[in-house]
Amino acid sequence: MKKLSPVAQKFILHWGEMGTRWGINRTVAQIHALLFLSPRPLAAEQIATTLGIARSNVSNSLHELQNWGIVRVVHVLGDRRDHFESMKDVFAMFRVITHQRKKREIDPTLQVLQRCIAEAGKPKSADRYTRQRLTDLLEFFQLAETAYTQLEKLPTMALLKLAKMGDRTARLLGLTRS
Repeated sequence: MKKLSPVAQKFILHWGEMGTRWGINRTVAQIHALLFLSPRPLAAEQIATTLGIARSNVSNSLHELQNWGIVRVVHVLGDRRDHFESMKDVFAMFRVITHQRKKREIDPTLQVLQRCIAEAGKPKSADRYTRQRLTDLLEFFQLAETAYTQLEKLPTMALLKLAKMGDRTARLLGLTRS
């Protein structure tokens, strides 16, 4: 791969920094950014050289990105090495990421809340205030999950239309004044 342009460097560094804020390893996010910007699939050695990171770190990071479902292995004619490419459709990519985050973060939280509330119903397990706080939190998470499930079913074009409508949607639903 040729040398990165200043703009590509800036984006890759920023994406890595944002990754840490989202709870993602910086290297994982930087590799994703590089693959997202790359017009061609890249071999792990190319990624390591371009970003100046250890080959073992690249392998682990690529494995994580594959587990997320946003990077895949591809084969290049005449080259026996595995090459990697990122999803290019931004909307599809963020749908996959959102789905994975729900599966990894929201679903386990819902399960724990349900178990805690069931246990809190037993005598001397929890005071009424604690049970109410947990019930309120469970109701919020269940509502958020329902909203997510409904939005996930919408085709991308419908989501775009809904997002572009902005305040008009709230007015249409009678939630704000015209």
